[in-house]
Amino acid sequence: MSDQRPRVLPALAGLGLAIQFLTRIPLPVMIDWNGANRRWAARCYPLVGLLIGVLLAVAAALTSALPTPIQTLVLLTLWVALSGGLHLDGVMDLADALGSNAPLERRWQIMKDPQVGSFGVLALVFLLAWKAVLLWWWLTTDGALLWLVVVPALARASAVALLIGVPAARPEGLAHSWQQGLGWRDLTLALVPLLVVVSAGLLLAPGGTNVAGLVGLLLASGGFTWVFARGMIRAFHGINGDMLGSAIEGGELWLLMCVSSWWWFATG
Repeated sequence: MSDQRPRVLPALAGLGLAIQFLTRIPLPVMIDWNGANRRWAARCYPLVGLLIGVLLAVAAALTSALPTPIQTLVLLTLWVALSGGLHLDGVMDLADALGSNAPLERRWQIMKDPQVGSFGVLALVFLLAWKAVLLWWWLTTDGALLWLVVVPALARASAVALLIGVPAARPEGLAHSWQQGLGWRDLTLALVPLLVVVSAGLLLAPGGTNVAGLVGLLLASGGFTWVFARGMIRAFHGINGDMLGSAIEGGELWLLMCVSSWWWFATG
């Protein structure tokens, strides 16, 4: 028993820390910001994504009688509310910095500026518009709820991969703090909940099409992560917290596009 306590407690604390950091779900406990809890929190990123996906799937089932446009708006509102718009703030900051075409140091200054510029506003509007349209399209094809669960989880797994595979652009900030002590073993542990959900989905709806779709989604997520990482290294020589938030939002949009397209072709 005594040998298991140091493993169990940091895991539970890490899950709580990940929920507090990535969502606005109330969790009235104080969790220490230490190395063990931080590593487990990073491992729990996809698990938090699964939680968000389950809540979205439940909401989709409960609102199925609503007109599709209203159901789409309800789901999109819930999706944004669950994260508190934290990742969208990163999208706007990154868009303003990239849109400026300024030298590197000036781009960093723009990213830290609390004011939102025109590029940030445009990025927010188009991202939410595309997300709404793709959700609407997916709902009209009666897409399986499993996909809505997997998309947020995979997007947050991409953030873990970025933390491990891409250096922090500067030796400061949240991204640098999260990276301390992380390795590829942590990404493997982070993917375990996804494997459980995939297995459960295949048991409930067996068939080669599902296997092909899920494998394709994993490959699509990996491809997006690689392209995003190359882009951030080229533009900023590394990543920071705003870029991780942008990767989550962009990853969700990309995977939602893949899911909607694949489901439409598979059922059409």
